[in-house]
Amino acid sequence: MADGVMKKALLSYAYVALWIFLSFTVIVYNKYVLDPKMYAWPFPISLTIIHMSFCSALAILLVRILRLVAPPSSPPMTRRLYLSSVLPIGAFYSVSLWFSNSAYIYLSVSFIQMLKALMPVAVYSIGVLFNKETFRTSSMLNMLSISFGVAIAAYGEARFVSTGVALQLAAVAFEATRLVFIQILLTSKGISLNPITSLYYVAPCCLAFLLVPWSLIELPILRDRLAASAFRPDLLIFGTNCLCAFALNLAVFLLVGKTSALTMNVAGVVKDWLLIAFSWSVIRDTVTSINLFGYAIAFLGVGYYNHAKLQALKAKEAQKKAAQADEESGKLLERAAGGNRKNDSQA
Repeated sequence: MADGVMKKALLSYAYVALWIFLSFTVIVYNKYVLDPKMYAWPFPISLTIIHMSFCSALAILLVRILRLVAPPSSPPMTRRLYLSSVLPIGAFYSVSLWFSNSAYIYLSVSFIQMLKALMPVAVYSIGVLFNKETFRTSSMLNMLSISFGVAIAAYGEARFVSTGVALQLAAVAFEATRLVFIQILLTSKGISLNPITSLYYVAPCCLAFLLVPWSLIELPILRDRLAASAFRPDLLIFGTNCLCAFALNLAVFLLVGKTSALTMNVAGVVKDWLLIAFSWSVIRDTVTSINLFGYAIAFLGVGYYNHAKLQALKAKEAQKKAAQADEESGKLLERAAGGNRKNDSQA
């Protein structure tokens, strides 16, 4: 028994470590590709399109051709369900990825992670707006504390670029809306998608949405650069970048499937601190004491948010077990009553 528990704990730590490593790698890799001072390929829509094309192809290979992953069968993914549920989620996801990648051109990795601490605030606020979350004064005070901490971090940012901040905040808002819409449009209908089937349905949709701004904004510039032989894409860099992005989706599947989404949230806090340390020590981004003080306040707020979520999950699990126990007790009483009636009729 003890060996089984130890093995399960070690596997959980391994999944957490793998997710942190791949998430860390994708963020730093995207920063390297997009930053004008590094690889100098400042085309975030193009990079996102490359990711979505690669992920779409691999997802179709795994689901349709090799059939290693089965799409949901109950309820089946009909055309009507796809248009009413998956299409809006894909639209929000495409804009979120576009804006998030664009922010790397203007902001440091460390400051972007600090701004991402606003995700619980956005998810809670949009959840309340769509009646998926219950408004509580304590929760709102917690959200205000996170926002206050991020505001202090932004005030102390040495490389504050309003365009980058606006892009990252918009990315957080669109991503939070996507997560709430997953609850409204998919989970409420009993549809559960793992990262592979999510990519199978959502990635082609994202690709289609991104082609519109790409053709208007980046395609003319890329065409001119390629015609002038001013730039030649490095297939090794873009290929490994896409592999890392796809591997991250697999790591999400392992982490959430074998542990929980809450574990991923907690691991995300550890990842953010590691990225801030890496940004300061390796990339040599400036991290001020005001940055760290503000993010520490936001970190405490996010920690409380995760703790509250954990307590709610425990309470829900306890209610479920109590309901099951009551149901089993009721069945035993019915059997006992049936046995007594049978004995009385025989007498």
